Amino acid sequence: MEREEFERMVLQYQRLVYTVCYQLVQDGAQAEDLAQETFLSAWIHRDRCIPGSEKAWLCRIAANRAKDFLKSAYCRRVSPQEAPDELPRQTLTVEEDWESREAVQGIEGQISALRSPYREVSALYFLGGYTVPEIARMLRRPDKTVHTQLHRARAMLRGQLCGAAA
Repeated sequence: MEREEFERMVLQYQRLVYTVCYQLVQDGAQAEDLAQETFLSAWIHRDRCIPGSEKAWLCRIAANRAKDFLKSAYCRRVSPQEAPDELPRQTLTVEEDWESREAVQGIEGQISALRSPYREVSALYFLGGYTVPEIARMLRRPDKTVHTQLHRARAMLRGQLCGAAA
């Protein structure tokens, strides 16, 4: 993979990588650091990326980086900082930006309230746009397990939304 190709990949997937990290660590600053570490690791090991599977490859690296951080002694000793008010965003009209930010924050809030493993599976499926087989490969779980976790996560999210509407 050449430098220009890698730069395009970074621009294309930087928000997704940040979101994967943020959904796992729930700390904006740490998610930014982990996203940078993800792309650094991807650059170093770019020869291992199978052409056409860059998205899944990057998400797997990001998820592993975040999981390693959560297991670290540093993470157990240091309390998380305040999360940023908003995620990095693409150029939109003012109306689209406002609606999109409000919708994403609402969805992210609902998903982040889920417990593990439903939170990770939901973030990858609903926010990351991955298919069940892609998620199963990234998380190294059987497809049926991911289907079951998504089904249960939907029921939990439906319960949250119905409770909020009441």
